[in-house]
Amino acid sequence: MQIYRFWQKIRFFFILSCIYYLLVIINLKQQQANDIVKKKLSKELTNILFELNYLHENNTKLKQQVIFLTKRLRIFEKNNSKQKKLNGPPEDYELLRRRIYSNTKEFWCYISFELLSLAMSVRSNKTFIIHMKTIIDEHYRSLLNDITKLTEVDGYSQWRRKEYIYLSTLVKKRLRISQTSEDCSKAKKLACNLISDRQSCGYGCRLHHLVNCMVIAFATKRILILDNPQNWGFTSGGFTKLFFPLSNTCTSLNRNETVLPWPGNESVQVVNLSLPITAPNGPNRKRRPYPTPFNSLVLPKDLSRRLNVLHGDPAVWWIGQFVNYLIRPQMSTIAIFEDYEFNFEFTKPIVGVHIRRTDKISSFHRLEEYMYYVEEYYKLQELNGEVIYRKIYLATDDPTLFKEAYDKYPEYEILGEADLSETGSIKTRELDDSIMSINIDIYFLSRCDYLVCTFSSHVCRLAYEIMNGLELKDASAQFTSLDDAYYFNDQIRGLNVAVLPHKANRPQEMDLKVGDEIEVVENQLNGYSKGIHLKTNKSLLYPTFKVTQKIEVMSFDSYSGIKISAEELEEE
Repeated sequence: MQIYRFWQKIRFFFILSCIYYLLVIINLKQQQANDIVKKKLSKELTNILFELNYLHENNTKLKQQVIFLTKRLRIFEKNNSKQKKLNGPPEDYELLRRRIYSNTKEFWCYISFELLSLAMSVRSNKTFIIHMKTIIDEHYRSLLNDITKLTEVDGYSQWRRKEYIYLSTLVKKRLRISQTSEDCSKAKKLACNLISDRQSCGYGCRLHHLVNCMVIAFATKRILILDNPQNWGFTSGGFTKLFFPLSNTCTSLNRNETVLPWPGNESVQVVNLSLPITAPNGPNRKRRPYPTPFNSLVLPKDLSRRLNVLHGDPAVWWIGQFVNYLIRPQMSTIAIFEDYEFNFEFTKPIVGVHIRRTDKISSFHRLEEYMYYVEEYYKLQELNGEVIYRKIYLATDDPTLFKEAYDKYPEYEILGEADLSETGSIKTRELDDSIMSINIDIYFLSRCDYLVCTFSSHVCRLAYEIMNGLELKDASAQFTSLDDAYYFNDQIRGLNVAVLPHKANRPQEMDLKVGDEIEVVENQLNGYSKGIHLKTNKSLLYPTFKVTQKIEVMSFDSYSGIKISAEELEEE
């Protein structure tokens, strides 16, 4: 029994030894496996850390390269913007491009007039001549379209837009500052003496009268004051019922201020200016000597070259800045404009047509004469393959024209209201509603893409001036006047200067030498203009393509301390 127990113990010990040995072997193998895994993991971890270190170093290098390239890019952009500013279009290029455009129009006017005259005199070949004119018209529109596209492909479009924004912002700021004073009692002022005769100088004439005064105030660094605001008379609440005051700080004269009539002197606090009543409108208007040297069509010397490069009629752009400052509408006026804009569903493209009938001095023009140029405008636009819905804004003092336009031109959408026309008669046009109606017409005409009207009308010229003052592009050719060349006011001349010689072919024509100056009276839309030769003082005809507009310049105060910030340009 004891021996049996002894061998049981031996067997149990043996089993335990085997189990222990087996566990030791398993543990050793597991440690070996763990060591292998550890070595593998350690190797992989080392590789990962190496890769991370490489990526970190590479990322640092990339960041340095990004910083370096960003600095280079900023320097390049800064230099490039300076270069673009310096490298706008050459003046000769811009003047030649615009001259080609205007001479193409003058050539077409001449050919059209002569062909129509020939068709009337040679009736046997009238059909052929009319057909010939149709083909010439197509060539003409194609040429104009190609010339217009030059501004889209010559690489200067961005420069032009920036230049318009900069110059308009600068002039607006100059005007605003020139009309502001911290101490009105010490400020130098120009008192604009409004004439009381509103029959001789109506609403549009009066606005131009105020622009004259404002130009002179700006040029002499004086704040403009309405000396006798009661003579405004067109609205029961005065000028400021429609528009903001000319100055936010100085609106009237003080009793103790020293006043001298124009020209006064530099030290006097107030200079009183009375401008003459303008002569009758139209081609037969008489010249009057202008009482001050500050002609509204004269450009400030410091801006003249830039404006001459930028705009086809710099004087119109310049006047437009003053008109737009003068007629800054009150919120109540804006609300009326917006209501009409909503009711009219005023959208572009659209042509503005202004027909003045009740007090016209110049010759009568039929509706068809206006609509002919409206048709030409839309035909020109359709050359680019777009089907354009034809639309006009009709402004007139003759309400019967609306029915005539509806009947004769059913393919056109005609905006405007006969009710506005009915308040435009001579008897009622000084009432509040009538003056608001005139302002509504001026507002919408100035926002059209093209104007067809008569420049003998102040309303038409105001719309054209506002259009050029508002647009961030050259709108100087966006019009046809049936009776007159553009002029600012009757007593303020516009000049042409001969660039080609001319020998008169008939008694009605003038001889020209290169450099001769002519005061413009009218463009007769037949290739010829009428003007007064300043050497002979005779009013005769001359070929329009042989002259160019003369830019008159004067040293205004440049307001050199006024700077334009980037934020102000962005606001525009």
